[in-house]
Amino acid sequence: MPAGTATTWPVGVNTWVWTSPLTDRSLAEIAPRVAGWGFDVLELPVERLGDWDPQRAARLLADHGLAASVSLVMGEGRELVATDGGTVRATQDYLRAVVDAAHTVGARVIGGPAYASVGRTWRTTAQERADACAELVENLAPVVEHAIAAGVVVGLEPLNRYETSLVNTVDQALAIVTPLPAEGIGLMLDVYHMNIEERDLPAAVERAGARIAAVQVCGNDRGAPGGDGIGWPALLAALEQAGYDGPLVIESFTGENATIATAASIWRPLAASQDALALEGLAHLRGLMP
Repeated sequence: MPAGTATTWPVGVNTWVWTSPLTDRSLAEIAPRVAGWGFDVLELPVERLGDWDPQRAARLLADHGLAASVSLVMGEGRELVATDGGTVRATQDYLRAVVDAAHTVGARVIGGPAYASVGRTWRTTAQERADACAELVENLAPVVEHAIAAGVVVGLEPLNRYETSLVNTVDQALAIVTPLPAEGIGLMLDVYHMNIEERDLPAAVERAGARIAAVQVCGNDRGAPGGDGIGWPALLAALEQAGYDGPLVIESFTGENATIATAASIWRPLAASQDALALEGLAHLRGLMP
């Protein structure tokens, strides 16, 4: 590690490495396994409300000494911009419910592209983009207010150009979150997307600074972090300089599930096994820390 880097971050893993959608049964299988391997955090996606029970999940994680983080999921029909009022209200209701689930499991952040469904892209003029961003700020405001009341932060995640046309970079995301209260909204940085969209990853982390709410990590091929083209020591040094002390959560996906494989473009195995992906990533991240 570069001189002066002394932070030890909690390391987490998203259940998407093994399954989609997450259920109470699959969570009961995954939690003891990842706890035994030495993970600190398990990230729980909320694809559909009711897929897993937050109170049951809270008890399970506590039994295994795991903290929680929560992923919001912007599937088809979830939109906060350039859509009708009913869709906006339904999406706000979904996001508020995800905040409530996070509060129940003790997660401090819900993270994801809380603006438009993944895969939705459209061309805009400069004025149309400005209008869409203003609309997004307005429609996020009541969700952020609810999050503050629950002690949860919304982590707005920039996605790569193939998955959205609205928020691709740290700077674009900052333009959205800056008008809103810092105690209720920040950025979720995902190294996979950043590696596509940012010219300089540590510099982008530096610009995000104190607004970083959550960090997801994987290799540049969406496999395990480590042995890939990302400059991990410099990236972690930038996170330390920014004052980020939350978890580094491995997010990858299984090609065994047809829906998620298609959505995430997983056309080949990314490791010898999904367990190996998680274990290799954990070992790499731990090896970068004091």
